[in-house]
Amino acid sequence: MIRADIISTVGRKYLTSNIENDEFSYPKGFSAAALPFNPIRNKAKRSFEKLDIRFVKDNVTVLIETKQNFTVADEEQLSAYVEYEKALTGNKTVAILANTINDNIKVWRGVVSDSDLMPKETALRTMDEYVDFYTPKINDKEKVMQNTYKLNELLHRHSVPEKLRSQFVGTCLLALKKGLDYANQTLSTAQIRVRIREVLEDLLISDINKAAKVVLLNNNVLENQYIKQLSISAFREILKFIEDNILPFINDKSTSGQDLLNLFFVTFNKYVGKSDKNQAFTPDHITDFMAKITGVNKHSIVLDPCCGSGSFLVRAMTQALDDCATAAEQENVKKRQIFGIEYDENIYGLATTNMLIHSDGNSNIRRGSCFDFADLIKEAKPNVILMNPPYNGQRIHLPKSYVDTWAKDKKEDPSKGLYFVKYIADTLNSINLHAKLAVLLPVACAIGTSGEIARLKKEILEENTSRSQRFRMLYGV
Repeated sequence: MIRADIISTVGRKYLTSNIENDEFSYPKGFSAAALPFNPIRNKAKRSFEKLDIRFVKDNVTVLIETKQNFTVADEEQLSAYVEYEKALTGNKTVAILANTINDNIKVWRGVVSDSDLMPKETALRTMDEYVDFYTPKINDKEKVMQNTYKLNELLHRHSVPEKLRSQFVGTCLLALKKGLDYANQTLSTAQIRVRIREVLEDLLISDINKAAKVVLLNNNVLENQYIKQLSISAFREILKFIEDNILPFINDKSTSGQDLLNLFFVTFNKYVGKSDKNQAFTPDHITDFMAKITGVNKHSIVLDPCCGSGSFLVRAMTQALDDCATAAEQENVKKRQIFGIEYDENIYGLATTNMLIHSDGNSNIRRGSCFDFADLIKEAKPNVILMNPPYNGQRIHLPKSYVDTWAKDKKEDPSKGLYFVKYIADTLNSINLHAKLAVLLPVACAIGTSGEIARLKKEILEENTSRSQRFRMLYGV
């Protein structure tokens, strides 16, 4: 990796040098600060004084020492520069050894020691990302869960209906993450709602369905009569509670923080009345298990054709991001590798909000029946399908060609969701695309030996085994 590329990747505007060739002399730096310089020497009595590349932003310094092909012996030199930096500025440090003959790097957060080594860091990041290594936020699951309950009680006290709470909280989280200023005493409730809507518009700026999504979220949440009638003091109290008691305990720059954010969202949905839950919220331990058995990684293109609130998509995105080595890889996952389809309008809005909360780059979720999106599925070319289809789908939810085969008195899908699996498999097979499918189905699909269940099971296995398709069907109540 050449020097110019290193500087360009981390950010030239943060480069700090005090001698020629963009290097940094610590003796000169100490002299300028009127501090005594005490050189650190190796066993050969050689002192380490000039760092190759140094970047500073806020209270974080990134130190990069380049070698043609670094070895363990070079860690002593880098360690000396970390000690100098702490004595000179007191800054938190990210220390990096970088090869010039290839792209190999070795990164430490803090001192150069085994405990501070970051083995998953295999590519250079931007300065902003290195600053995020030291974000003051923490992941405190117990605190978040305790405050989730208190938040629900607060919304109940201010007469926000159960069925509206998840969407409202999600929208408030989005706005607060983007720095919503609500404390100005001159603002009215209406003005705060306008500011939140502006945040939504900015977040969806690259989304081809931006207008429809903004209208939906605006109508379902911001223009809802219960939200409009909130007093300004109540609105501020709710926003302040989320800002003070939820956001500080979730560091969503980390994978564990993304998991905790998802747990918060799923847990909050548990307070919604059963009549409003439908089948939209798959338990977190199930989404985690299914993402793992399908091996979701940074190369996966994931589709949930019945995505509900987006739990599978969030879990898959988090797991894929954890496999990425660079910000560019993470951005590609967010923008081009996560797809969902949801029929119900309200739950579709919830899924959109859920993905945006997790910093999804494009919110590739479409509203409608998955049976109307064959072209989208083919264009996306997913190689992992995660799905919890409706087990009691009504006539309106399924294609007329299939519904016409039901007995006249039949009101719900006799296949208990297997027809969705058959449709997805057939769609992928039509373009000869192999994929892994993990599908959550009721026990009836496992033990059924007659009718639609038996017929579809037989067809699915016959038509896909020969194509080396890999299926996982998880049966549960």
